[in-house]
Amino acid sequence: MNGTGPAYPLASLYVGDLHPDVTEAMLYQKFSPAGPIMSIRVCRDIITRRSLGYAYINFQQPADAECALDTMNYDVIKGRPIRIMWSQRDPALRKSGVGNIFIKNMDESIDNKALYDTFSAFGNILSCKVVCDEKGSKGYGFVHFETQEAANRAIETMNGMLLNDRKVFVGHFKSRKEREVEFGTKVVKFTNVYIKNFGEDLTDEKLKEMFSAFGRTLSVRVMKDEKSRSRGFGFVNYAHHEDAQKAVEGMNGKEISGKIIYVGRAQKRLERQGELKRKFDQIKQDRIQRYQGVNLYVKNLDDSIDDERLRKEFSPYGTITSAKVMTDAGQSKGFGFVCFSSPEEATKAVTEMNGRIVATKPLYVALAQRREERKAILTNKYMQRLATLRTMASPIVDSYHQSGYYMAVPQVPVYNSLLEGIQRIITYIFLLICVLTHYFYNIGTQTVGGRTDMAGVPRGGQYKYSSGVRNPLHVVAVPAPMTRSQPPAHVPASEPLTASMLAAAPVMDQKQLLGERLYPMIHALHPNLAGKITGMLLEIDNSELLHMLESPESLNSKVEEAIAVLQAHQVKDCSPKK
Repeated sequence: MNGTGPAYPLASLYVGDLHPDVTEAMLYQKFSPAGPIMSIRVCRDIITRRSLGYAYINFQQPADAECALDTMNYDVIKGRPIRIMWSQRDPALRKSGVGNIFIKNMDESIDNKALYDTFSAFGNILSCKVVCDEKGSKGYGFVHFETQEAANRAIETMNGMLLNDRKVFVGHFKSRKEREVEFGTKVVKFTNVYIKNFGEDLTDEKLKEMFSAFGRTLSVRVMKDEKSRSRGFGFVNYAHHEDAQKAVEGMNGKEISGKIIYVGRAQKRLERQGELKRKFDQIKQDRIQRYQGVNLYVKNLDDSIDDERLRKEFSPYGTITSAKVMTDAGQSKGFGFVCFSSPEEATKAVTEMNGRIVATKPLYVALAQRREERKAILTNKYMQRLATLRTMASPIVDSYHQSGYYMAVPQVPVYNSLLEGIQRIITYIFLLICVLTHYFYNIGTQTVGGRTDMAGVPRGGQYKYSSGVRNPLHVVAVPAPMTRSQPPAHVPASEPLTASMLAAAPVMDQKQLLGERLYPMIHALHPNLAGKITGMLLEIDNSELLHMLESPESLNSKVEEAIAVLQAHQVKDCSPKK
């Protein structure tokens, strides 16, 4: 490192390529000899708490941070060389390309340290990285200098030089858009022509004879397999672009030995892949636009319903272009799609059919959404609930949050009537009482040999408790203060919850009934997140929640979506540097 480092106000360093087991204590022990440290943070997954492989270290003095950067970069911790750079939180500087160079055709033996040592002679380096995969170096990397002048010196000196007996290319870093524009300019003037779909009898000589009529050729080749048989395609390289263009225009679509051949500009593999990706994305967007507002998602289907029955049930509401029940090995998966010819017909079908009982089950009908849209909606609801909890922070709620138990506390909107508002408030109080009872009871009990006993109480009383807690009479009652000798009375909720039972219950109690059934099932999948996930899923329509209770596959799918939302939330707290 030459001279002084950039003046970052917090003297903050980014430390990357960390072993998953590296902790803040290890980093403190490593970096504290350089000078007083204000803070160290290893960034972790918000759900699993596993290390993301990088950390931030804030020194009190910039000189101490620079000393650590100069003397400890690429030192080994737990078998891995760490990569240190100045912490640059402003993405504009990283993306501007100023001072950034690209090196390719490197020997596989060149690692981050070797690349850093080679290019540090030209100026201060902000970042240096060799791109690797599971097999090792991919033969190229990047060096980001503090100034453009240092980058220019490195390019002028190192481009075309030998590094470990390999001539390397060193040039200015170019963004994807710049490369696409540059590549597009090269595409306009091509000389290499690709020919395919001809027979095995076509040889190099015959191919050259056909295509020499358009101009001077530099090379002609029919591609062959391991047995020297024609693979049905080949290449012709012309001396001039104009001749190649005439060959494409004159020969594409011609018939040779009974086959229609294709003739076009030869493309590299990456270009073909990019072109196919763009075509696929365009087809996907066209499909989304075509089905926007007219495609319905129908769930909770009875096993007896097939495509024909599904179409028949929805046909009164408009012209159906397609109706499909999704199956697995001929067995209905319990959901399907119905596509109408207009958004108005689809809207009418949703209004009339959602909740209607067909065969033996109430249908859940809604506009079909892509997975990304569903995750976005779920994320938005989760963030709203999280914001509500933070604004209502209290010791009791905080203790639940810290222990991993999450209680859903929806925002209370302005209601149209005083009675509706009072009913909602009573519901929230009822939910809070049940959660508190369940929570404090679990703290004061121990499970021994399959029995649940109160701490400090003789095992004479024969009590049996279930994980569900509810009042069968739906009476809001504040429980008496809990004592060691009198545990709360828990009523089993093991009987299946049917649509008729749910409909008969008061509206304010329906979510509670569903939550009591869902929580044990989710707890079996993700014990530490069961409370959070249950609270998130209770935002879903009741008919779909009923379907989840009956279909483990449906429940697992929604739980995985909720987990994905929780994982996406971590990005706000800890986004990767590079």
